[in-house]
Amino acid sequence: MAWWVVKATTPKSVHGNERLRRVKSRHVGFTLIELLIVIALIALASSVVTLALRDPSSTRLEQEGARLASLLESARAEARALGLAVNWTPGAGTASKDADADFRFIGLPEASALPNRWLNPGVSASVIGGSSVNLGPEPLIGAQRITLSLDDRRLTLTTDGLGPFTVVGDEADSPSR
Repeated sequence: MAWWVVKATTPKSVHGNERLRRVKSRHVGFTLIELLIVIALIALASSVVTLALRDPSSTRLEQEGARLASLLESARAEARALGLAVNWTPGAGTASKDADADFRFIGLPEASALPNRWLNPGVSASVIGGSSVNLGPEPLIGAQRITLSLDDRRLTLTTDGLGPFTVVGDEADSPSR
């Protein structure tokens, strides 16, 4: 061989390489971080599916119930503050300006400007045991119940007369009703 040609050989196996290769082959699988990421993605996907499968008429009715409860409490507070007898009546108003109203607050001044329309078409309300709900001016108004309906769903708002109006029931109409 010539002096300029040097045959270089690299050892294929250095002392300890076989041991490391054996150790790496024994630890095959997923890390804890990878498993946690997969579990988080599954949880996120299942929550999205759960929200997508929810009944839209039930959701709209719950929204209307929460809105009506807050409107009734606002009118009740205003009736106590002003010392006025205020009633809430479902259905169209009798005055020409309220002819297209879904409900109205009788006894509040014009300046209060509380809404008189449902957010969703097709919602109807009925007062259980009367034609209107008394909202004041007394702090204790008596137990009262209102039923909201949309399609085949019903929702009931109630108060014991001392506490606020709350949603107490959500059920589907049955043929026996």
